[in-house]
Amino acid sequence: MAPLGKALNAISRDGDKAITTGNTVFSGDIDSDWRIGNVPNGGYVLALILESCIRHQASTSHRDPIHVSAHFLQATSIAPFEVHVKTLKSGRGFTNVIADLIQQNRTRITTHLIFCTLEAPRLLLPPSTYARRLPLYLHPSVAEPSTMVGVWKFSQHMKWSIDPHLRTQNRQDSPTRTSSTTVGGGGVVWGAWLTLADPAERITPASIAFLADTFVNMPFLVPKEERGGVAVGDSWYPTMTLSIEFKAPIPAPSERHAARTVGLYCKQTFWGEPQGRHDPYVEVWTAPAELGEAGEVKDGWREDQVCLATATQMALVIPMEVNKGRAKYDAPAKGKL
Repeated sequence: MAPLGKALNAISRDGDKAITTGNTVFSGDIDSDWRIGNVPNGGYVLALILESCIRHQASTSHRDPIHVSAHFLQATSIAPFEVHVKTLKSGRGFTNVIADLIQQNRTRITTHLIFCTLEAPRLLLPPSTYARRLPLYLHPSVAEPSTMVGVWKFSQHMKWSIDPHLRTQNRQDSPTRTSSTTVGGGGVVWGAWLTLADPAERITPASIAFLADTFVNMPFLVPKEERGGVAVGDSWYPTMTLSIEFKAPIPAPSERHAARTVGLYCKQTFWGEPQGRHDPYVEVWTAPAELGEAGEVKDGWREDQVCLATATQMALVIPMEVNKGRAKYDAPAKGKL
């Protein structure tokens, strides 16, 4: 029951298992705070895998993750876990790593990661007219706090402010709605500033896996008559696949960049079968200040912000009863799965 940084650092290398399996093995206990209902948040659990792989790569020349692709084979539990890491191929520019998270002798999540030396982007940056700009409208120092999702048990460890300008784009009378004469378009958007509550927290590459999985799912953002009878408050939105591409190194905290706040932008376009699968696309951005902390709003603050990562996932819409049915099992003795 710890803040995100401490929850991610609560892993250790298991030398005995490394000898018997031929892999680098890390082990720990999933923190009960970082769950949705009865099930650990997928982004948090992926962050545990990512942190393990970063430690695996720490003594090499390729220390920075630039891509991770995860398949969630089975929901995890609030219990001990192991991450088995193996170097698949190491070349001059990139290293490919595979890692599995295991509980109760079952592979729950399987991942493929690419490591290299991540450098700051040099092309298509402001003031280029082709540059991608920060997609949030308000400065975080003046943004109003918003209520978080009730079943998110980790809400105590963070706060956010949902962007009201993006929210209006989902209204039925918004000019972004489509018709028979529209070319392209459609879907819904969402965005927010998110701050980790503990002042000692810092944004890290591993924490980005959690942040990229923290947004409001599509069914909440469309009118009731467009939901096909889905009861959004009684539904669970588990992740089936999640891919993250790291775009830039995380800047050191400064007058231009906050230490524990990020901007989140999400676009979702398609919603269909089976099991209500939909397609969240998420951008994770630096922030010019911590959420709600008073300070000078400097001219050009948007130009200084950097997209840290983009993520795509396939998520489902299933009854919350499925989540509730996955009650915490009696954890075996520490170190035994």
